[in-house]
Amino acid sequence: MQNLKKQDSKIYEAINNEVRRQQEGLEMIASENIVSPAVLEALGTPLTNKYSEGYPGKRYYGGNEFIDICENLAIERAKKLFNAEHANVQPHAGSQANMAAYFAMMEPGDKLMALSLQNGGHLTHGSPVNFSGKLYNIIPYGVRPDNHLIDMDEVRRIAKKEKPRVILAGYTAYPRLIDFKTFFEIAEEVGAYFMVDMAHIAGLIAAGVHPDPVPYADVITTTTHKTLRGPRGAMILCKTADRLRPNDKKNMAQKIDSAVFPGMQGGPLDHVIAAKAVAFGEALEPEFKEYGKQIVSNAKKMAQTFQEEGIPMVSGGTDNHLILLDLTELGVSGKEAESLLDSVGIYTNRNTVPNETRSPFDPSGLRLGTPAVTTRGLKEDDCEVLARAMSSLLKNPKDASIKSTAKKVVKELTEKYPIYEN
Repeated sequence: MQNLKKQDSKIYEAINNEVRRQQEGLEMIASENIVSPAVLEALGTPLTNKYSEGYPGKRYYGGNEFIDICENLAIERAKKLFNAEHANVQPHAGSQANMAAYFAMMEPGDKLMALSLQNGGHLTHGSPVNFSGKLYNIIPYGVRPDNHLIDMDEVRRIAKKEKPRVILAGYTAYPRLIDFKTFFEIAEEVGAYFMVDMAHIAGLIAAGVHPDPVPYADVITTTTHKTLRGPRGAMILCKTADRLRPNDKKNMAQKIDSAVFPGMQGGPLDHVIAAKAVAFGEALEPEFKEYGKQIVSNAKKMAQTFQEEGIPMVSGGTDNHLILLDLTELGVSGKEAESLLDSVGIYTNRNTVPNETRSPFDPSGLRLGTPAVTTRGLKEDDCEVLARAMSSLLKNPKDASIKSTAKKVVKELTEKYPIYEN
């Protein structure tokens, strides 16, 4: 980065410090991952110079012949990876992908049925401070108070009573498998569209270690980072036909494309789309399936260790990449736990738990995940060591010797598994 160093030393220094932070710490935030050098190279190209409003072959600017190649590759690889009928790879972020999906299926004021934020849903699934809660009539469902699992009988009861336009599955803090088939059956019973936000679990679905929503969902949104291990961005998958409105002039694929452009955003980020294509290509390789399996194995080993250490978990464990600790019994808040782990180089995020009694700014839970540490190369034994160090620290937050031991564990693991080899 010699040009950057010469032009803007402050940004150069900040970037170098962030790279050092990533190298010398363990990223356990469930929504974060580490992209390959090839994805980084695609991101840092002159494709960022280009404007390409429209779609391949139908642009509003000239000079897009090579941009079209990149976007078409991204589309075809996404469709192959998930066995999808249609893919739109232009959304800049998951929130925008969700907005476009809503635009394609609903009108303002229509009912959207989704898991509440307090129980593991996302801001864009109906939070009153978000566009989704402002534009749509939100019908929330929750998790059982005894086991923190989604009660499909209760989902069916609410759906039959409320008759929503869209039923949404897919969450940000739900550590268990999702029954997409039953969700679809409920949607069919009440005449609703079935939408899936698979942002957190897309890589696990691609790897075959989580149930597949593609045979059931009318529309699927996802980010392209997280477990999918691509650049920051998003995409939308859908069936070509509109199941509920087959006689409309536009089919579902056309509605999605129109909702993205011109409905929701203008020019796509061509360098990011090229990087998406690279990441999708990587996910199509056999090694990615092994990676997905290892993510889950690592998470299960950590959950087993937390259980042995007496650290309570929402739902008692995990089936995917994500663990949600409930720190109530430990007398440590989520914010305190996050800061404590930050201080030894373990990065997590505070999170609400079901039936939360504290403020969302300082909740009772701590969310963590294994995608990034699995990319680095950690295996089950490493994750056990890490979970025991975290447990000791959470149970003894003021013990300097335990904090020192945790720092040594982080140093040993980060040196054993560097992010980018020189």
